[in-house]
Amino acid sequence: MSTAAPLPPSPIPLFTTVASFREWRAAARRADKSVGFVPTMGALHDGHMSLVRRSLAENDLTVLSIFVNPAQFAPHEDLATYPRTLPRDLEILAAQAVAVDSTTRGASAVFLPSVQEMYPSGIAQDPRLQRGTFVEVAGYGAQMEGRSRPTFFRGVATVVTKLFNAIEPTNAYFGQKDIQQCLVLKRLCADLLLAHPDPAHLHIVPTARDPADGLALSSRNAYLSPPARKLAPALYRALQAAADAWAAGEDKAACVRRAEDVVAASAPASNADSPDTHMRLDYIEFNDADSLEPLDGACCIARAASTPVVLSGALWIGTTRLIDNIVLGDLR
Repeated sequence: MSTAAPLPPSPIPLFTTVASFREWRAAARRADKSVGFVPTMGALHDGHMSLVRRSLAENDLTVLSIFVNPAQFAPHEDLATYPRTLPRDLEILAAQAVAVDSTTRGASAVFLPSVQEMYPSGIAQDPRLQRGTFVEVAGYGAQMEGRSRPTFFRGVATVVTKLFNAIEPTNAYFGQKDIQQCLVLKRLCADLLLAHPDPAHLHIVPTARDPADGLALSSRNAYLSPPARKLAPALYRALQAAADAWAAGEDKAACVRRAEDVVAASAPASNADSPDTHMRLDYIEFNDADSLEPLDGACCIARAASTPVVLSGALWIGTTRLIDNIVLGDLR
């Protein structure tokens, strides 16, 4: 007897197993329909919807997945408290529509697999206890975010490989806010010779931001208290200051100092009496967009002329860790 909670009503077809989804996918293939794919962990916001709208505009059919992946969370991280808002997510998704020629396109399917469906060999949150098949993009997941979250990209690469195998998308869409994830997955598609999608059809969509203050939209913003939310745009302002210094020809050290100064100027609002607004800058870094290796001061400007550079940062506000980035150059 199944103990799974009943699915909420939805005008969009919902699939909870790989087998049932593959029947839908086979019908789409017989009809010669292109399929766009937006993978998510739910708690949908307009950043996700910007990816959905891009897919709707560029594909006959659009599929969104909602799966909170245990392999992306270290044992001390927030798997149990990660927001799960499926009824609201489906309402938000159903409201999306894009006019193409004489038709209006909306989402065609939602893939809602269980943990057992995605990890038939089982999954432990502690990597030391995990058994079965996992995917690692060696040398690319240990930089940038990987330095703070050493097992994170192994979890991302594994689950996205599984999702690509299940969905077989013509095109897949990821947000630039998670730029390292995007670049790691492009490398994965190339190295594993994937056809669905191939690297050219994995699209990096510009970060969706709050129009009032530029904060990158993220499901984790929901963890911020109102006072902490007021401080959160400091990270993007810091990156902008570093990018402006870069454009003015300053060296890497000076660019990083500019960013640090912006965060420091925002910090008086945080103090020991208000732990939820205590700010701590994790890092500001410049990385080569191809290798993801950090750039030293001497090669930063030389590399920017030929290869895009990722200027990224992470900021703790209370117990919430925010990330953001600016790409110096053109990824596309």
